[in-house]
Parts: sequence; structure tokens; C-alpha cells
Amino acid sequence: MKIITNQLFKILITIIISLVILIGIKASTSFKTKFYKKVYETSITFAKINTIYNTYFGKIIPVNNLEVVKPVFNESLVYQKKEAYLDGVNLHIESEYLVPSLSSGVVVYIGNKEGYGNTLIISSNDGTDIWYGNMDKIDLKLYDYVDKGTYIGATSNNLYLVFKKNGKVIPYDKYI
Repeated sequence: MKIITNQLFKILITIIISLVILIGIKASTSFKTKFYKKVYETSITFAKINTIYNTYFGKIIPVNNLEVVKPVFNESLVYQKKEAYLDGVNLHIESEYLVPSLSSGVVVYIGNKEGYGNTLIISSNDGTDIWYGNMDKIDLKLYDYVDKGTYIGATSNNLYLVFKKNGKVIPYDKYI
């Protein structure tokens, strides 16, 4: 019964927040403008929203007796040489390299980026977007959550990395 009560409470809070936002948008054009600017013009960090939700409301599935399976792959990034490349860094790596995630976060993009080839972008918990370019194989789907050090895909010879926060490129030194 407690689980059902908790779920109903979460649903009620979500409805109340949604109604407050909708009433604010309808009642005030300045609120509407600020809301649209925040939602449509800035980068939303889904990983941060997930962390806040889990902190205040708990996990989405309220089951405590699930057996947690830890991944076998938990590596750090290994490379032979690094050099500046476009907005980020080019890491020279071994052939058929299994790429680990540099940070925990949510997959927000999978596709081709000019100059970087097949690219995976993970929005990390601290709000940094990490681009993994020149990926031969990506074993994730859009909106998957990944932990730091877990396998995200494979590449050969070169891995292009870009780090962005609030839409601006940041130095890669603290990440690799």
C-alpha cells in the first residue's frame, strides 16, 4: 500500500507542477517568454534532472529487492598521444579500441557531426556535454543512462573528444 501511495504522490506533484507552469504561461507573457527561452534556447541536462528527481522522489520503479548487476567492463581511457583537433582533442589509440565513458550521464545525440564523423554525445551529471567522435560502433541508444567507465562503443586509431558546458567549449585537460 505504501508503494501505491508514493506513486500517487509523485503523480500528483507532477500534475501540480505542470498546472502551475501552464497557468503561468497563460497568465503572464513575461513568464511565457522566460520559460520558452529557458526551455528552447538553453541546453537541458537530462542527467541533472534525473539526479534531482532521484534525490527528492526516489527511483521511478520503487522496488528494493532487485539484484543489481555490475558491468564487467569498467575501464579508464588509454591513449598513446594527444593533440588539439578542431574544438577538442584527437587521441591516438590502438586499433579496435573499446571506448569507456568519461563521466556518468545520459546519451543525448547519436549521429554524424561534420569533422568528427559518427559521434556520440553524453550529457554528464555536472552539465558537461562530452562528444565522442570517429566512433566505428556505438552500443547505446538515445536517452540511455551510462555510468563512468562503462563501455559505450568502439573506434580505431583516433578518438575525437570535445567538452562543452552551456554551449561553450571548455578545456579537456581536467577530463583526460
